[in-house]
Amino acid sequence: MKKKNRLQEFARYVSLNVMGMIGLSCYILADTFFVSKGLGTDGLTALNLAIPIYNFIHGSGLMIGMGGGTRYSIQKSQEDHKAANRTFTHTLYLAAVFAVIFVAVGLLFAGDIVYLFGARDNVYTMSRTYLRVILLFAPAFLLNNVLLCFVRNDGAPQLSMAAMIGGSLSNVVLDWVFIFPCGMGIFGAVFATGLAPIISMLILSSHFIRRHNGFYPVKCRPQPGQAGWILSSGVPSLVTEVSSGVVMIVFNSIIMNLNGNVGVAAYGVIANLSLVIIAIYTGIAQGIQPLLSRSFGGRNYEDIRVFLRCALTVMAVFSVCIYLLVFFGASPITAVFNSEHDPVLQTIAMEGLRLYFLACPFAGFNIIISIYFTSTERPLPAHIISLLRGFIVIVPMAFLLSFLGQIRGVWCAFPATELLVALIGALLFWRCQKSITKEERTS
Repeated sequence: MKKKNRLQEFARYVSLNVMGMIGLSCYILADTFFVSKGLGTDGLTALNLAIPIYNFIHGSGLMIGMGGGTRYSIQKSQEDHKAANRTFTHTLYLAAVFAVIFVAVGLLFAGDIVYLFGARDNVYTMSRTYLRVILLFAPAFLLNNVLLCFVRNDGAPQLSMAAMIGGSLSNVVLDWVFIFPCGMGIFGAVFATGLAPIISMLILSSHFIRRHNGFYPVKCRPQPGQAGWILSSGVPSLVTEVSSGVVMIVFNSIIMNLNGNVGVAAYGVIANLSLVIIAIYTGIAQGIQPLLSRSFGGRNYEDIRVFLRCALTVMAVFSVCIYLLVFFGASPITAVFNSEHDPVLQTIAMEGLRLYFLACPFAGFNIIISIYFTSTERPLPAHIISLLRGFIVIVPMAFLLSFLGQIRGVWCAFPATELLVALIGALLFWRCQKSITKEERTS
């Protein structure tokens, strides 16, 4: 009976978070579709050059929210409610600091950033507009991510999912309204995206209006140690998102030199589909995080093993289905975003899809195992995995394989990196399990 209850709980949390994360990822996918239809190749290129900064904003929100939510869940399971509320308060402090930084960057440096990324002429104008507006909406993105994580850890995964999907659906509708009937161009696309987290928070507000919340801000002085623990626990979530931005920046630069704007536009199709697929794995990881943290707080190692085993099994099944869909559906997937029917873009993107997404099972494993480590208060191996896949391996791998295999080498850099890091992650997990086994024997 207990095992059945664990599986039901797993299915509830994971299914809701996967659906919510897929909806959340549609922020950018909707932009990509409508921009490609309304503004053509230049618009798609401009969007792709500006999107990496969105990854930094979203990743920062997840770092703060997941780090605070993990600590909150552990403290709540230990009945330490005062400490749990102090954790929430420090999470809000951190979100405010990051919000000020992002807004300042948007006001002062948006043009410089997109120029550095390679935007010129009409592409430069559109990219600068997109980047400036998305950065000005950073406070909404950050607060929304914090509330989503805390509401989920407060026992309301359904509401968290509803907020994510509600915000995303509003983005899709407003994208169409602003770009086509209103003729607002790239500004319309980014304005719709910026309004989505505000709508999401309006949905989340019911948790507080009905007084179902077990957390609330309290009066306390900022403590660097508390803030550092929250950030440390959330770093893998940040790196997971930021790595997508770093990969896009590096790949955009390499592909621009190899194939110009058409190559970057083709990569835009792949990169934006990748956001949705990574969102599925992130949804699985975020779904098991409250369960792992609660079980760890109660020293229930058997439940931790069951939840992790279920997560990896679901991830493997998803990976097989996703790759089969991408492999056999490469042509129609590309055609959806190729509004000008450019044969070069079609060819490059189709080949890229089939090579790039060989990484699926390895990327899924790395994301889930990183959350496992942070949820059980083992941030160091999570940091190692996240930094390897996000920066240390992927960047030199991209330059090396592009030198050896041109554009095909670029596509192969992502799966090669994820495979190498997955092997290292498996070794770290094995060592961790040995220490846990010894702890169980001595307890």
